Amino acid sequence: MNYGISGLSIIPVRRDPSEQSEMITQILYGEHFIVNEIMMGWARVKLAFDGCAGWIDVKMITPLPEKSYLKIVHSPFAVSADIFNIIPVNAEQTMMIVAGSTLPCWRPYLKEFSIQYDVFGFAGNFTYKKPANVRKTIIDQALKYFNAPYLWGGRSPMGIDCSGLTQIIYKMAGIVIPRDASQQVHYGTALSFVEETKPGDLAFFDDDEGRIVHVGIIWEKNKIIHASGKVRIDNVDQFGIYNLETKQYTHQMRVMKRIIKD
Repeated sequence: MNYGISGLSIIPVRRDPSEQSEMITQILYGEHFIVNEIMMGWARVKLAFDGCAGWIDVKMITPLPEKSYLKIVHSPFAVSADIFNIIPVNAEQTMMIVAGSTLPCWRPYLKEFSIQYDVFGFAGNFTYKKPANVRKTIIDQALKYFNAPYLWGGRSPMGIDCSGLTQIIYKMAGIVIPRDASQQVHYGTALSFVEETKPGDLAFFDDDEGRIVHVGIIWEKNKIIHASGKVRIDNVDQFGIYNLETKQYTHQMRVMKRIIKD
C-alpha cells in the first residue's frame, strides 16, 4: 500500500505511532496522501495538499492504486463550503463531512466527484478553483467558524487551531498555504501598518524569543478573526491582539502579510 485517501470525515495525524502521541494535524475527507512506512498497525503518511507528514492508524486508510492516485493528483477538485454536509457512501449509508473537505475529480456541471470507480453527487455549497471575490469568500467562510473550540492540530469546525483555521479558509478560497504558522509566515508580501491591510490578509505574532506562535485573519476596522481558546473576533493594532473580553493584549505583533494577489 503506497497511496491512500481519507474516506472518513476526519483522520487524526500523530507525531509518533501511538494513540497517546500528540495530534499534529488532521486529514479531512477526500484528501489524499503517500504512505511512506507501515509499522505495527500505523502508517507514516505525507499529505499531497500541504506536505505535512505524520502517523495514522492503518485501519483509517482507504487504499488507492497508483493509477487512481495520479488521476486525483491531476484532476480538478472542489472544496465543501458548508460547516457540515451529508454525502452518500452507498445506496444505504450516508456520512457527515466538514467544511474544507476535498471533493476529488470534480465534475462541475454535474456536481459530482469520484474516488476510483465510485461517483458521488454533492448537493451542498462548494468552492471550485479560485472564486471571483477571494477576500469576501475568506471572510464569509471564516465567520462560519465563530465560537468553534480551539484544538491543537485541529482543522475542522469541531476543533481547530490558529494555523489550521487560516489554512482551511484559504483552501476554500483556492489558495494553498502550509500547515503551520511558522511556515505560513514565509509567504506573501510584508505590510508595514495595520491600516494597509485588507480583509483576508494574515497577521503573525511571536513570543519573547521571536518564534512565530500565532496567526489570524485580518477583517475590517482593525478586527482579527483567530483561534485562541475558540474562534473569536478581537481588535488588532501595531502592538498585537487586544482581547475584547479581558481588555488585555494577548499576542504581540510580528508581521502582516498579503498572500492574495488582487
